[in-house]
Order: sequence, then structure tokens, then C-alpha cells
Amino acid sequence: MDIVILAVVIAVVVLGALGGLIVGSRRKKQLPPPPPAAPDITAPPAEPHVGDEAETPREEPRRTIEEVDLPDGSAPVVVEEPPTEAPEIEVPEPTAGRLVRLRARLSRSQNALGQGLLTLLSREHLDEDTWEEIEDTLLTADVGVQPTQELVERLRERVKVLGTRTPEELRTLLREEMITLVGRDMDRTVKTEPEDRKPGIVLVVGVNGTGKTTTTGKLARVLVADGQSVVLGAADTFRAAAADQLQTWGERVGAYTVRGPEGGDPASVAFDAVKEGKEMGANVVLIDTAGRLHTKTGLMDELGKVKRVVEKQAPVDEVLLVLDATTGQNGLVQARVFAEVVDITGIVLTKLDGTAKGGIVVAVQRELGVPVKLVGLGEGADDLAPFEPEAFVDALIGE
Repeated sequence: MDIVILAVVIAVVVLGALGGLIVGSRRKKQLPPPPPAAPDITAPPAEPHVGDEAETPREEPRRTIEEVDLPDGSAPVVVEEPPTEAPEIEVPEPTAGRLVRLRARLSRSQNALGQGLLTLLSREHLDEDTWEEIEDTLLTADVGVQPTQELVERLRERVKVLGTRTPEELRTLLREEMITLVGRDMDRTVKTEPEDRKPGIVLVVGVNGTGKTTTTGKLARVLVADGQSVVLGAADTFRAAAADQLQTWGERVGAYTVRGPEGGDPASVAFDAVKEGKEMGANVVLIDTAGRLHTKTGLMDELGKVKRVVEKQAPVDEVLLVLDATTGQNGLVQARVFAEVVDITGIVLTKLDGTAKGGIVVAVQRELGVPVKLVGLGEGADDLAPFEPEAFVDALIGE
């Protein structure tokens, strides 16, 4: 019996040992876990599971976008726009004696006329051929047929009475006769100060290319230099650049500019300009009209409308016709047609320094019966000068 029990115990121990060996061998043969997969950079980040705790935020100062360097190492540049400042107001050059100061510029282009006449008159014998040359010289300078004949007749008479002729005597004689021809006694004042009201109203007219808008801006400088306040009316609504240009001229001398939409009604802008001038208490309102071709009947009729609309508020004191002196006799054709539409009261001759045909001063005055009041002698801001017959003739014949 004891032997049987001992055998059973030994069998149990042997079976337990064999079981441990089998289990141990299985654990040794178990495959290792697979390596972790490479992260997918395109996959969205894993969502947190329920029960996961959020990371506690760190307390540290945050940087602004300006403080964070860009990938290339450069920081963004913050551009600060400068504050808008009003343009500096310029002080125009005084108008008194301005033509005298510009005489050298004028004489360079006009010298051929005056010196040519003096050379011919200085000949020892003034025969018919010489007088014909004198006539040709005057006609070439666009003096005009009738004024040329009048001048030659007066010169003939005075030379005959004078007898012997020294250069100084000839110069004095020619100067006196030329001043008479140009017109010593004509009123060349630009009417801008009516006695019974303010403001004075000036209408500036002319064809394209004569420098009309520029002349209007320069005239504003002339008036400001004489102590007057100015409102500008940009009634040339067919060219946006014209209104911009006029406003720039005005800002330089402190003149207020009234303008309308591009392609708008010019008469409406002119009307508003006069209204603003009254409300502001300005001395003068300058109205720049569109550059009309004198051959375009409809446009010329519109110019007449502008004048009529303005006159519903106040009379127009001046209608200045701007002519290009280099166009010569063609300028007379333009002047004639404009005079039929509006009552021209004065002439502004531009580019007089760029032509040898200074006789246009005489011819256009004769054609319209109105004086040349202003002349343009260059591209500078203060190169528009009140016309002075004596200074003009002195530039023609030299010292």
C-alpha cells in the first residue's frame, strides 16, 4: 500500500515537471511584437479618447506676428503710410514789371523783326525797293496788311522830315511808331474787381493745344500775386487730366477748385464755381472751358451756353481768348469765330517767346478790336506777364 502511494506521488511530480518544461518552451518560441509603423504625415492627428487628460497649458508670454521670424529669417516689414499733408503754398512772383524782366527771353525770338527794320532804315538811300523790303519784313512777322501800310507811310513821312539819320534817331523813330501801332492807350487791365459785387468772373476760352488750362492756372498765380483770392472752375469736363491739372495749379497758390464728373455738363460746373465763389467771398472766379475747335458748331454753341448759365448768377467781367502766337494768321481765323459766339474782351498770347512773328499782337488787336492783355513767354510758373507795349517794342528793336 505504501508502495502504491509513493508511486502516485512520483508520477505527479514527474508530470508537473514535464508541464513546466512544455510551457517554458512555448514561451521561448513566441514571436517578437511587430515594429511600430512609420507615422503618416498626411493623416490627421489622432483624436483624444475619452478619459485622456488634456495637457496643462504652460504659462508663458505669447509673441505677436511681428516678433516671429519668417522661414527665410526675415521679419515682416510694417509699412506706415506718411500722414497726408497739404501742399506748401507758393508765393508767386510779383507781376509789376514782369514783362521787363522777361524781355531778354522775348528779344531772342523777336530780334529779327526789329533789327531787320533798323538795318533797312539805316541805308543811305531809301528807294522804293528798300521800302518794299520793309513791308515784306513786317508782313512776314504777321503784322497784317493794313497795319503794315500805315506804319510804312508814317515812317516815310518822318524819315523825309528828319533828313540825316543817326542810328539813335532811327531807333527812337521806329520805337515811337511801333508803340503807336501796338497801341499805347488801350486798357489792358484784366477786369476782376467789379465795384458793386464780388467775385469778378473771368471766362477763359480757346481751342485745344493753345495752353488754355495752363494759362488759367498761371493767371490764378498772377491774381494771387496781386493780393486777390481765387476760385477755379474746371469746366473742361471732357478731359479728366484738365481738371487734375487745374486743381494742381490751384493748390500751389491756395486757390480752391470746383470740378464735376468726367463728361459732365460744363455749364453746371461753371454755375457751381460762381456759387462757391460767392459763398466763400472770393475776389475772382476763373472758369476754364473745354478746348473747342472753332470748326465744330455744336461745341461752339455749348460755349455760348456756359456763358449764359453763368450770367444767371452774375455778369461775366472778362472773356479771355487764349491764342498760340506760333499759329500766325490761323489764330486770326480762330479769334474771328470765337468773337461771334462770346464777346471777347481780351487776348492772351501764349508761346510768344517761341516765334519770330510778334506782329500777331498788332494783327489780332486789329481783327477783334480788343487788346492783348497777357502774354506767355515760357513754361515757368511765373512766365505769364501783363502786356506792356513799351517793354514789348523795346524787346523788338533791342537796346
